[in-house]
Amino acid sequence: MNQILINTALLALYFSVLLVIGWMCRRKAANVDGFVLGGRTVGPWLTAFAYGTSYFSAVVFVGYAGQFGWRYGISATWAGIGNALIGSLLAWAVLGRRTRIMTQHLDSATMPDFFAKRFGSPSLKLMASAIIFVFLIPYTASLYNGLSRLFGMAFSIDYAWCIALMSVLTAIYVIAGGYMATAINDFIQGIVMLVGIVAVIWAILASKGGLMAAMAGLARESANPAVVPNGDIPGIFTSFLGPDPLNLLFVVILTSLGTWGLPQMVQKFYAIKDEGSIKKGTVISTLFAFVVAGGCYFLGGFGRLFANVLNVGPNGVPAGGFDAIIPKMMEGLSPMLLALVVVLVLSASMSTLSSLVITSASTFTLDFVSGTVVKDMSERGKVLCIRALIVVFIAISAVLALVQYKSTSPIAFIAQMMGVSWGAMAGAFLAPFLYALYSRRVTAASCWACFIAAPVFTLVGVFCRDAMPGILRSPIATGSLAMLGGLVLVPLVNLFSRRPPQDLVDGAFACYSKTTVVTQATALGTEDNG
Repeated sequence: MNQILINTALLALYFSVLLVIGWMCRRKAANVDGFVLGGRTVGPWLTAFAYGTSYFSAVVFVGYAGQFGWRYGISATWAGIGNALIGSLLAWAVLGRRTRIMTQHLDSATMPDFFAKRFGSPSLKLMASAIIFVFLIPYTASLYNGLSRLFGMAFSIDYAWCIALMSVLTAIYVIAGGYMATAINDFIQGIVMLVGIVAVIWAILASKGGLMAAMAGLARESANPAVVPNGDIPGIFTSFLGPDPLNLLFVVILTSLGTWGLPQMVQKFYAIKDEGSIKKGTVISTLFAFVVAGGCYFLGGFGRLFANVLNVGPNGVPAGGFDAIIPKMMEGLSPMLLALVVVLVLSASMSTLSSLVITSASTFTLDFVSGTVVKDMSERGKVLCIRALIVVFIAISAVLALVQYKSTSPIAFIAQMMGVSWGAMAGAFLAPFLYALYSRRVTAASCWACFIAAPVFTLVGVFCRDAMPGILRSPIATGSLAMLGGLVLVPLVNLFSRRPPQDLVDGAFACYSKTTVVTQATALGTEDNG
């Protein structure tokens, strides 16, 4: 059967399911709480899959797996392991419960609103919403890029038409049903991702004679040491830590620790239903990350086995850039499996896109437009504004994706674009948010320090790249250092800034002192045996 016909049939079925679910959930998106948080009634499976599918997208499958698999070989799998242990397991364990409790106590629906209420500073809300709106755009553009490359390979469609198609479909899908429709669809998309990544890995390894034969072939590969440090050492691409452990460490930090400060990820905890959902969600999310993220990076590690069809240039970069590696690896798959890959990447990217646009549009509406531009905005007006901004956000991102595709700037690859986005946002929000959940000593001044330092540091690393020393020329490294720097900057600024009002702090932390009655199966009690 014709490949395009198979792809079209599967995609038609896939989009039909998305639209039906969006239509069925439209009533739950009638007010702000329903549209943005699903009424805070989302169970463990939906929340865990929503977290995982928002985490992993075409950026990981096409951009990160391709680029870092090419540079580090099998050791790139450490990034997937870090995503599971740090980005999922620890994120849920450290942030999940406290985020759900304090955000509900403060009646906060967005991260900027949390900062405003936790520190009694409306100006923090405005600054945070501006950072989110600006820096989510390059991330969304990178999603279009990766997704469109797979579409171009499978359908031979021009890149511009791929972006236009994805823009329209994303807008319809998100506007129709809000967060609840997104969560249900994320569950379906997550199943596709789990099945798809396992099937693709098996097929790619089988095409190279199986796992051991593929490993042996990879061990014989080498690279110019001027391009890849230690790339000429025999077996370096199958070694435990790979040719460049330091840069690999920065990749692990950026892609794993970054989720702790990204609003589209953290806000998943806002919507979770109850205590039991958090415990189950932690396990489900971690296992999902092990399979999907670990599988993606493991697959990318075999990219050099396809060097003969990648037309590698003298600079060590394949023709079409690093983002062309995974699509080239897919070209030899059977028609049905290739169709599954298209749906796999589409599933991963659509879920992330829906999460990004809801986060950006709702944040800008609730934390900037409402109360600032429009003083008394009705509930209906807020929902309409969110939907309108979703269209604006998608349009801007689509235009940036087209411009970026033809760019020769330092952020021409998907991984670099994501590094800029994650570095600025997570660097700004991670430390203030984490400390604010646990410490009474955190001040508004320390929040401002991170809000200013992280975006500036990240942007300087991009636009002044040639003037930066050594490792700082990489957006991945600068993004990672922006996150780690915030963890030091917040307590440092706290030492020299005025303590927050005691009544404000006591009011925020009162939520942890409330008494909750549970069964003895949940918590051991004391018995009077005297």
